[in-house]
Amino acid sequence: MLIVDDSASVRQILLTILSEDPDIEVMGTASDPFVAAKRLQDEIPDVMVLDLEMPRMDGMTFLRKIMAQRPIPVIICSSLTEEGSNVMFEAFEAGAVDIVPKPKIDTRQALLECSTRLREAVKSAARARVRPRAERRAIEKKLTADAIIPPPVQGKVRPTTERIVCIGASTGGTEALNDVLEMLPANCPPIVIVQHMPAGFTAAFAKRLDGVCQIRVKEAEDGEPVLPGCAYIAPGARHMLLQRIGLRYQIAIKDGPPVSRHRPSVDVLFRSAAQHAGANALGVIMTGMGDDGARGMLEMRKLGASTRAQDEESCVVFGMPKEAIAHGGVEKVVSLHHIPREIMLWYQAGHAAVAG
Repeated sequence: MLIVDDSASVRQILLTILSEDPDIEVMGTASDPFVAAKRLQDEIPDVMVLDLEMPRMDGMTFLRKIMAQRPIPVIICSSLTEEGSNVMFEAFEAGAVDIVPKPKIDTRQALLECSTRLREAVKSAARARVRPRAERRAIEKKLTADAIIPPPVQGKVRPTTERIVCIGASTGGTEALNDVLEMLPANCPPIVIVQHMPAGFTAAFAKRLDGVCQIRVKEAEDGEPVLPGCAYIAPGARHMLLQRIGLRYQIAIKDGPPVSRHRPSVDVLFRSAAQHAGANALGVIMTGMGDDGARGMLEMRKLGASTRAQDEESCVVFGMPKEAIAHGGVEKVVSLHHIPREIMLWYQAGHAAVAG
């Protein structure tokens, strides 16, 4: 892999962190995109870790050139803040497979968590399948609202316990979630989502999705009710759980250690859904590396929930869905562009059962 950053101290920190993992081989570093381009002429790395703010050529421009000419997995390692996080979405749209904050060295625990996150991101990216951006855009344009079935018949008696959808995703999930949520109608079931993201990014991510979707999308807040036509994204670096108050669901946001190496964790959300929603829940596990969500999905399935996994062909990384399948928790495997339809089919089936 190749590290590209204009700061010599940052290059050294990243080199040290990554070299300590026996599964990662660093081929070298570069101080700017021009130096990196020369290195790419001799050897193509499996993964590139790229800064955004650099002299002579900024990282975003370099990323677009790479993805247009010779696509490789690129991780953006940046000190982006919440206020500047729109740049993060530009990077995903340009082809980056992941974004991690620059390692913090203020405390040993902070450095340990950042180091673990960076190493996992690099190993995940090495398994990612990247395509030229023109090809990816053509695939995305196939998704239209016509793929969604009609809404449930109005005027029927609503179920005594609301149905709810729980989604987990990681690497490649920001683009995949955009594809799914954008296709859902305004009267879709309530949706709670764990997307592996660091603190400071999820509010802007939710706001961006809210601007392109028919449904409302927001960062989840502790204690708020879960409503139809809304999607709630777990805040970065905090766990999200589903709770039930009477016949209604509400969200709980909790601090705590990483679970399955992640905070927020899909396993935490899925387990809470198994306990509080049971057969009234639909679990969906999407693109990402590792096994977060696999055990929780099996728990959901055992307590009567329906479950879906994104198929390998449409995943950037087929890690989390593959593990969920291997654990026996997946009822059905579907392509990314079929997930919105699956959600609405399941939701309509619940209404039809109550009406019957």
